[in-house]
Amino acid sequence: MLKRWLCLGLLIGLAASEALAAADWQAGISRKDITPPLSTWMSGYASRDHGAEGKLTDLWAKAIVIDDPSGQRIAAVTLDLVGLSRPTSLAIRDGIEQAYGIPRSNIALFCSHTHTGPVVGGNLRSMFELEESEIQKIDDYTDQLIADVVASVGESIDALEPVRLAWACGTATYAVNRRNNREADVPMLREQGLLNGPVDHDVPVLSVRAGDKLKAVLFGYACHATVLSSYEWSGDHPGFAMMTLEEQYPGTQAMFWAGCGADQNPLPRRTVELAQKYGGMLADAVHDVLDGAMRPIAGDLKTAYSEIDLGFASIPTREQLQATLESDNRYERVRAALLLRQLESTGRVADAYPYPVQTWKLGDGPLWFVLGGEVVVDFSLRLKDDFGPDRTWVAGYANDVMAYIASRRVLQEGGYEGGGAMLYYGLPSAWADNVEELIVSEAHRQAASVGVSE
Repeated sequence: MLKRWLCLGLLIGLAASEALAAADWQAGISRKDITPPLSTWMSGYASRDHGAEGKLTDLWAKAIVIDDPSGQRIAAVTLDLVGLSRPTSLAIRDGIEQAYGIPRSNIALFCSHTHTGPVVGGNLRSMFELEESEIQKIDDYTDQLIADVVASVGESIDALEPVRLAWACGTATYAVNRRNNREADVPMLREQGLLNGPVDHDVPVLSVRAGDKLKAVLFGYACHATVLSSYEWSGDHPGFAMMTLEEQYPGTQAMFWAGCGADQNPLPRRTVELAQKYGGMLADAVHDVLDGAMRPIAGDLKTAYSEIDLGFASIPTREQLQATLESDNRYERVRAALLLRQLESTGRVADAYPYPVQTWKLGDGPLWFVLGGEVVVDFSLRLKDDFGPDRTWVAGYANDVMAYIASRRVLQEGGYEGGGAMLYYGLPSAWADNVEELIVSEAHRQAASVGVSE
């Protein structure tokens, strides 16, 4: 009997210490409907030749502001968008910093990369030859988006209240390495257990609870949002996952961030039913985590941010660009015109790009690397191997989606992710072969700066 009471006392003591450890955080949430008007030009696919015809789901900007016990503050915004260009991202983050004093290192903008969202700013603009009237619609939408996101962060600050944070990781298995598996063969290969290529099926989950209520849940997955290709606005499978969770947990704000899924596709695809199915699988993974044992987070936030120069493999000359203006390939013509405008305004075509790398250490919880661009899965697998898969989260498509970010392996293999897609982002060539080492080295440097070693 004494032993039983001692064990019970120990359990009560542990529970109390966990509750105390997780106390003193604050969080506030808000959201804005960012669904564009119909007829606005859609992004994601170069084959688009007109604007949106309908709406399957609303598109959202969802913000959360979190204060640690010492008062340090971070702001995360998830967006049902294919990506943000650097100027748009800077306008949002600078606006947040100016309005609310949150430094750039403490602001993260996460795009779901839905391919049934609008063209925003200059992101993937070289995919399309647009009339001035269409460009004006895009510019007007982008201006409103900037204002809405900045305002949403302010509303989240106004809604701050005491919360408890906890984290854990689940699994969803529908992402397939699209470079190593022919789409038509995937059902057979999956059934036979013969799918090839690296994948990252982790589903990291951060819960935010106010009292006994789940206030917000942030979760990630490494997979393209390319189930759908219609002319209807939708959040694709991440959007359906968030909708499902918000139905299961009334009053909760579900927020998705894309992992390193640049070479990962949801397969098979191309039907609404499949988008709903995959969204349900992702929501189930999050639900299982929320209903299981999650680790409470104590301690203080630590953050780091920098922009490193990533070089290109080659730079075209003025003469080459002028000759390309006569190309039969409209994508090459559009890129050449963009680069010529850059050359005229700055005197040169830039030989490097300022690439954003960000790191958040959430108290004694996860180490979270936040990377720009369409990052292939090799980066998350490598960083998890370096710092431990049980404590490392890696996001892509964040802050600035300027291009595919290929590992050295993918650059050497070539193909769409290895260089071909640079055409649609308006960049001069494939990356130089050292970009993986530059990004990983900076991630290591930042991890050390927030107190984490391998």
